[in-house]
Amino acid sequence: MDWYPLYNSLRISAISTVAVFFLGLLAAYYIARLPRLIKGVLDVVLTLPLVLPPTVVGYLLLRLLGPNRVLGSWVLEQFGVKMVMTWWSAIFATVVVAFPLMYRTARGAFESFDETLADAGRTLGLSGSYIFWRVRMPFCKQGILAGTVLAFARALGEYGATSMIAGYTPGRTATISTTVYQLWRTGDDAGATRWVLVNLAISAVVLLAVNLLESRQRGGKR
Repeated sequence: MDWYPLYNSLRISAISTVAVFFLGLLAAYYIARLPRLIKGVLDVVLTLPLVLPPTVVGYLLLRLLGPNRVLGSWVLEQFGVKMVMTWWSAIFATVVVAFPLMYRTARGAFESFDETLADAGRTLGLSGSYIFWRVRMPFCKQGILAGTVLAFARALGEYGATSMIAGYTPGRTATISTTVYQLWRTGDDAGATRWVLVNLAISAVVLLAVNLLESRQRGGKR
């Protein structure tokens, strides 16, 4: 059994989760502090990939990153790098589809934070970065960790946008999701079933981790 799809899926998911973690924290922290109207508009824009069909997300990314499009052709001309149909092209898709989960979860955690704790830290002369990492983040860590795990799970299970922007090439761009589809399409039900079971096992572990984090969060509030 060729384990490349598992390795590639985990690699793509891990990289995209790191990117989404920091992007989601940054967006959630600043947007949570904005006026309600501006916050509402930005919420719609940033969470739109959560409700769009993955194939629509993939199409929009192709319109942006394709070799005959503005950004894709510029990168190709300047650096000789093709931004689609490579294993790392899938990272663009997984970041876009996983970002809303991280952003919404982190924003909810930040909005539940008691700002009097930050105010108390400022009166003691603590810097803004110290308050963020040593006061705010520990208070919100359970929600943020849950968002991170969900983002990883979403990236791992992504198919539609990934298949459009990265395609399916065994040993190069194949992921678990695209491999399952290709094996089913070619009539290899046994092979597809094996990868389905692998995906089910990983998804079960992810859901158990989320449930554990949520139970700890509820326990900490009692």
